[in-house]
Amino acid sequence: MARDNNINAFFALLKAGLWDQEVQLLPYGEVDYNEIMRLAEEQSVTGLATIGLKHVSDTTVPKIEMLTFLGSALKIEEQNKAMNRFIAMMVGKLQKYGIYTALIKGQGVAQCYEEPLWRVCGDIDLFLDRENYEKAKKMLIPFASHVDDEGLESLHLGMTIDSWIVELHGSMRTGLSQKVDKGIDEVQRDVFENQGVRVWHNDDVGVPLPNADNDAILIFTHFVHHFYGLGVGLRQICDWCRLLWTYKKEIDREMLASRLNQMGLMEEWQVFGAFVVKYLGMPEEEMPFYDSRFSSKSSLIQKIILETGNFGHNRDLSYREKYPKPFALAITFFRRLYEYARFIYLFPKNALRFYVIYLTDRIKAVFAGRV
Repeated sequence: MARDNNINAFFALLKAGLWDQEVQLLPYGEVDYNEIMRLAEEQSVTGLATIGLKHVSDTTVPKIEMLTFLGSALKIEEQNKAMNRFIAMMVGKLQKYGIYTALIKGQGVAQCYEEPLWRVCGDIDLFLDRENYEKAKKMLIPFASHVDDEGLESLHLGMTIDSWIVELHGSMRTGLSQKVDKGIDEVQRDVFENQGVRVWHNDDVGVPLPNADNDAILIFTHFVHHFYGLGVGLRQICDWCRLLWTYKKEIDREMLASRLNQMGLMEEWQVFGAFVVKYLGMPEEEMPFYDSRFSSKSSLIQKIILETGNFGHNRDLSYREKYPKPFALAITFFRRLYEYARFIYLFPKNALRFYVIYLTDRIKAVFAGRV
């Protein structure tokens, strides 16, 4: 019961932080603020929880706990300021040498929040077409202290520059299905061939971001891909909410519906839409294609997110080191089979199809020696 109290209070604070509104905690009984901090850190939403605590109206948050949250939020703020300065410098240099890129996720979508500097920052993700991807590689690698192995098929390269992780994305394909990846490719073409962008003015540098119509697809498909994979945290879903809220008047719902239907992802959109209305307080009328019939699935979405943690950080993968590779692969197979059984309840139209694609890809990887 105490755990339920803490989880319910955590989500109430998250709602208050997302929408900058008053919150009451007494209905949840005794609350363990240390546990709320743990959940917030685990889900990478410490800043939002801190804002929520500032809006508590029916009780006084203990001073020590409040200062702990504020201290964490101020550290996040300093990290964001430093990252923003680095982004301005890096994008400015890329533009100087004629390399066109769009910043995706991260600091771009942070601008949709009431307190952009209190969103927990992560990597710096640069979206590029094929030509500019190759140019950016050549320019940035000499400045990197570490360069990851390149994903030649996925056109992905990660590197560390001045302590920041910079990821180049020549594609944002998910591998979920050909239909999904075809839709993402169309978004990429719109960004780079039709200038489907908006601009974030950061330290006098105009940083291109995908426009709201394109970003809605990129952010959504990114977290759905991770949800089907190792797991996704609440930060990515909160990003989706804030983007939809901020650009509710600009988003072309007819085009969005067409894209989702062509990609075969309308059911995933509506299930997650019902979840964010129920648990994150997104107004029904502002969630495109909201359907209350999917609300019954929200509790399982919540359970999976809390179980797996942000990008699957809660998963126990120690068995991979304990057992020989064939046994470890078998354990992975049965775990994924159980997970996809739950997904079939959530997404009956796609889950089985996506599992077959996933399994086929894994078998190919095993025989190719990539696993």
